[in-house]
Amino acid sequence: MISVAIHRTLGAFDLDVAFEGPADGVTVLFGPSGAGKSATLAAIAGSGAIDRGHVALGSRVLFDSATRVNVPQRARRIGWVFQDARLFPHLRVEANLRYGMRRASGVQRIDFDHVVGVLDIGHLLRRGVRDLSGGERQRVALGRALLSQPELLLLDEPLAALDGGRKAEVLAYIKRLKADFALPMLYVTHSPDEVHAVADHVVMLDQGRVVTTGPSTIVRGARICAKIVGHDEHGVLLRVPHGEAAPGTMLDLIVDR
Repeated sequence: MISVAIHRTLGAFDLDVAFEGPADGVTVLFGPSGAGKSATLAAIAGSGAIDRGHVALGSRVLFDSATRVNVPQRARRIGWVFQDARLFPHLRVEANLRYGMRRASGVQRIDFDHVVGVLDIGHLLRRGVRDLSGGERQRVALGRALLSQPELLLLDEPLAALDGGRKAEVLAYIKRLKADFALPMLYVTHSPDEVHAVADHVVMLDQGRVVTTGPSTIVRGARICAKIVGHDEHGVLLRVPHGEAAPGTMLDLIVDR
């Protein structure tokens, strides 16, 4: 189980979140831009200072302000995949993957050939990074993170830089990773479709706070832009773009202050 309770001040922004996630499933951090999703991942990974709180992965404590435990980032055994892949452009695909293995500590639980097979990247091993499509880069980034032998995988909007077809392709591979490796994952997104595709548990964030937690069904649909045009005796009147929502549709609203 992942257990997180952290408070972190970032200039004028206060991050104050607490949640738990399953030991071998996907916990999705969901919310609008600026909600604190990526800042939460950074704190868990050890790249961002935490003022107080704790982070634990099962029985292994990574951070605890009360007992002054603070495991260095390189020793936390966490794999991290970003939206822009961040591969080494001067190395071929195979060398990028094996770099992940060189970063690993302890027992090699996750096998090179297994990762290559699950992600269907065997035919890419001799290619340079610049010769890859966006979807291929993300698959290689996933492979490199897995080969670092993580006990937790962080996925920070891994589909954000991809077009529709590539998004569906990479999402299918992420679902395969979930089935094959039984790793706990934290997945950041503001896409309801991604939530419904991969989430075992959802933590909804807004303005640095946890709004609610639960199954993927708490995220009920795409975000709709609406404009307040007035008030009457029943409440607020909204103008919604034509075709976005029929009269009588229930909307979940997030008010940006």
